[in-house]
Amino acid sequence: MYSSEKEYLKHYNIHDYDVPLVSVDVAIFTLLDGKLHVLMVERGEYPQKGRWSLPGGFINQKQDKDLHATALRKLVEKTGVKAPHLEQVTTVGNPNRDPRGWSVTSLYMALIPYAPTAEFIHAVVDARWWPVDTALKQTLAFDHADLIAHARERLRAKAGYTALPMYVLNAPFTLTQLQQTYEELLGTQLEKKSFRRKFPVDELLEEVGEGLPESGRGRIAALYRPKKGGDRYTFLRSFGAGEEA
Repeated sequence: MYSSEKEYLKHYNIHDYDVPLVSVDVAIFTLLDGKLHVLMVERGEYPQKGRWSLPGGFINQKQDKDLHATALRKLVEKTGVKAPHLEQVTTVGNPNRDPRGWSVTSLYMALIPYAPTAEFIHAVVDARWWPVDTALKQTLAFDHADLIAHARERLRAKAGYTALPMYVLNAPFTLTQLQQTYEELLGTQLEKKSFRRKFPVDELLEEVGEGLPESGRGRIAALYRPKKGGDRYTFLRSFGAGEEA
C-alpha cells in the first residue's frame, strides 16, 4: 500500500486508534514529627472535584522530553523545589481508574525535607502533608490510595539497602535522628551499634558541627548533612527485620 516508511508516516493518524489518557503522578514523601508523610492536593476541578489526590497531571508533549521531565515539572509546580531524589515506581493502566475513560499513569516517588505547605500553596487549590497511614484510609481520587501504597512499599524496600531515608530529613541532623528515620521507614527497630557499623558515614555524610546533647546531658552530638550523589549509593549489607533491638 505504501512505498516507503516516510509515505506511511505521512498518512498515519494516531487518532485512528484508541488513545488512552496518559498522566504522571508523584508521591512526595517527607518526615514530620518523626512520622512519614505524603503530600496531598485537593482537586479543584471535575472529575472527583473536592477529593484529595497525589500531585500530578498530563504530559505536555511540547515541553516534556520524557516521563521523568513531566514528573520533575509537576514536582516543581506543586512545591517549588527540586527533590534530591526522584524515581519511577510503576506504571498502572486500566479502564476503571478514571471516570473519563481508559487511562495510564506513571507513578514517581520524590523525597524532600519537610517544608510547610504554606510555602507552595499558591500552586494548588489546597495542599496538605498527610501521615501515610491516614492517607491510605481515606477515599482519595481515582486509585491514588493504591498508588501511595505502591510508593510506600518501594521506599520501605529501598530503605533497607540505600541512603534514601536521609533525604526526608532536614539537615543538619544527628546519627540518632538518622537511625530513627530508618526505623520509621523500615517499620522496625534497629540496634544502634549495628546501624552505625553498616551506615558508611564517611562516604555519605559531611560533618557540619555539633548540636546539643541528645539526652539533654552528656556527650555533644555531631551534626551532618548529605554529600552529593548519596541517592545512588547501595550498602554491602542491608538493614532488615532480623535486627530488632
